[in-house]
Formats: sequence, structure tokens, C-alpha cells
Amino acid sequence: MHWLLLLLLFSATPESTTATGSHLRLTLHRLPYSTESSRLDRLRAIVHGDRWRHRTIAGEIARRRMAVEVGSSFRASDSEIEMPLWSGAYTGTGEYFVRLFLGTPARPFVLVTDTGSDLTWVTCRYQGTADSVQRRGGGRKRRSRQSKRVFEADRSSSFHPISCSSSACRTELPFALKACPTPATPCSYDYQYAQGSSAKGFFANESATVEFHGRRRTKLKGLVVGCTSSAVGTSFVSSDGVLALGYGPNTFVSRATAVFGGRFSYCLVDHLSPRNATGHLTFGPRHSVPSNSPSARLILDSFHQPFYYVAVAGISVAGELLLIPPSIWNSSLHGGAIVDSGTTLTVLADPAYRAVVDALSRPLAAVPRVKFDPFEYCYNWTSPEAAHAVVPGLTLNFVGSAQFSPPAKSYLIDVATGVKCLGFTSTPSPGISIIGNIMQQNHMWEFDLENQRLRFHPSNCTVGSKR
Repeated sequence: MHWLLLLLLFSATPESTTATGSHLRLTLHRLPYSTESSRLDRLRAIVHGDRWRHRTIAGEIARRRMAVEVGSSFRASDSEIEMPLWSGAYTGTGEYFVRLFLGTPARPFVLVTDTGSDLTWVTCRYQGTADSVQRRGGGRKRRSRQSKRVFEADRSSSFHPISCSSSACRTELPFALKACPTPATPCSYDYQYAQGSSAKGFFANESATVEFHGRRRTKLKGLVVGCTSSAVGTSFVSSDGVLALGYGPNTFVSRATAVFGGRFSYCLVDHLSPRNATGHLTFGPRHSVPSNSPSARLILDSFHQPFYYVAVAGISVAGELLLIPPSIWNSSLHGGAIVDSGTTLTVLADPAYRAVVDALSRPLAAVPRVKFDPFEYCYNWTSPEAAHAVVPGLTLNFVGSAQFSPPAKSYLIDVATGVKCLGFTSTPSPGISIIGNIMQQNHMWEFDLENQRLRFHPSNCTVGSKR
């Protein structure tokens, strides 16, 4: 379905806020590659994963078009919570992890953060099912101390399974299975991710302990969590589960924004930052970006869930608006664009991709090209010609007046020593375009769900780090 495939060169970290109220923060760490060859192998694997993720997102959007809209409400409080978030590059994956304290008494679990997921789950045991807890990954298995944590649900006084006979199971949980042998049987799920990954278990209500700025803690009650007995896929080998940051009625985002205010934010550091670069994921009512920052309209509805669609009007290169059919950005015509922290490269529907790479490559024609699969345009950046090359500016124009102009390093990316490539991939049209996480780097992104606005502001994202 959806999966977080953050480039290993990546890290995310929101800058600290100056709010007077309490603050909850998630800290992000990124860790470097080991060798040149391993970096290339990982990059190729990530591009392959991005393609799978894109196909899965497209299929999920089609399925959601038939879903019944479920409303969300937001009750702002005066407090903000921050959660530390760090890179999983040391595990050989491109994911970001967050530490969530779950249950009563609270126990820490390392979860993958995913803005394209709407099920928060942990591997767990319940009522003597210890033998059913499995993690199966394809290929080489990676050892990690985090992967050995298992949530002992019977030991948590706040853990309450959702029965298969409940209305929540029958109508509110989109991945609930129909099987219901007895009214008290827990509501089961079989959650499918990209690349064949999956998680199987049952739904429950549980509490999490979250931390405000200044170390004060509180309980976040009423979370829908999955008690996963079987997880298949390499993405789960080094984590204890998934933190769902997608838009939907049962995600962690929906519960946290309902309690702490209808917005959340994150900031992704430069994807080549040193391993001690950190950031935070923040939930709260106060703005994480200046009030005069550009803002674009978020398209949030039932059949787009759990993805964050944004209203794009076009793309400019070197100040000139490219000739891209408007239908490319129309989500009603099976196009549109989403902002996704889980996709590494920016994906463009074919007409947009061709217009963008042609416009960006023309001023670089004098720089010697090199073949570097899976990219179409790669350059020898150690050549004399590269020293005089001028990389044209790129601007995403949103509906209204907002414009996003990333630095050149966010779309002409380093893939090896002395080699730079245009960091885009294409998808057939009509198709969904994705603003990937490298394109988002060095900006604070604020998702104002209550007002359906996406605000952004340049930032180095770095703050004092501690894990």
C-alpha cells in the first residue's frame, strides 16, 4: 500500500518553535552511507521502491474513490508536543524512526514514520499468541536492537481490543476483515504495503505517552492501533511497527491534531547532512513557519486519503512557465500531485516530466553526460565544463500565488562522487505526481488540516540534538 522509502542520504528535522505554550517534538537523525558502491546500490533499490510505492498509491486512490467520506473535527489546546525522529540509514534502509511510548505502563517502541499510511501498529503478543509474532524479510536480514521489542498487550491496562461485531469494525476501519467467528473476536486486518510487504493482526484502542517541550508528559488516549502478529518485508526488520502520519479518521495524525490543534509540521535536513543532524515532528496549534509564509491549498477528502494532495498550477524553469497540460494537475482526472515524505525522488506524469527535464538539461548541454541508471540525465561534475555551468532555477507554482523554489541541490542531486543527476522519475499519464522528500529538504512544512493549507518556509532544520 504505502511505504516510507526515504533516501539514505536523507534526514528530516523541523527547527524549534518559539511558542510560549508546551511543545511536543520528534527528533530526526540521519546516518551516512558506508561506501560509494553501497550508496549506489541503495539508491537504485530506493528508486525501484519509489516506483512500487507510486503504483500502490495510484491503486489506493482508485479504491478510495468508492469510500464513504468520514468527517474529522479538531479541538485545539494550548499545548504542543514534539517527538524526536531519526534516520534509519544505519539499518541499510531509507526510513525514519520515531520513539513512541505506548500502553500503561508506557513502554518505548521504535516505529517507522509514514505520511502515506493510515494504520499505526506494533508487533505484539496478546493472550498467549507469542509464537505468532513473526518478522520475515526478503533478502539479507539486518540485525537491530529495536527489532526485538514486542508489545505485551496483556500487560497494558489501557489496551482494549476492538471486537469484530462492533460498528467501528464494520464501518470505520477500512482494512478490517469480514471474518467474525464470535462477537467478542478482535477485529482483524491484513494491511498491504508496496513491494509485497504486509502486516496482519487486529485493531485495538490504546494510549500513548507524549512529551511537551520542557519534558512534561501527558497521555494521548483513544488511539487506534494495530496489534500485529505477523509482519512481512525488509522494512520491518529494524523497527517495531509503523506510525501512521497520513490523513484519515484513524491515524495518529487525526488523534494528535484533534487534541493538540489541527496542524503538524516537519522539516527534512539536507540529504547529505552528517549523522548528528536532527529534526523534530511537531503537533500543536501554533504556526511552525512565519505567518507570512507561502501557503498552498491541501485537497483533503475521503477518496484521497491518506495522501496529502496539493493544488498545483504549473512548473517554471528559469522563470518561464512550461507547457504542461492542466489536466496533469487535476486529481479529478486521475492526475494531481501529493506531498510525500515516503517517496525519495520527485515523480512527474510523463508530459510534465519531459517538459521539466528538457528545460533543465538544455543549459547543461555543454557538461559531459554519463550513463547512470536509473536516471536519464547525469553529468560528470568534475569536468571543466561543469565549473562554468549554470543550473536553471525550478519553481512549483501552486494555485493562487504561492511558489516553491527549491535549491538546485534538491533537483540536481549527488548520486556518486563527481556525478550529479536530475532527480526525477516519470510515470504514465494520467498519473499521480509526487513531490518527494529530497525536493522538500531544507524547508519547514506545516500541514494545517483544519484550514486545509500547506505552508512552507526555508530552514536549515538543524537544532540541538539529543536522543
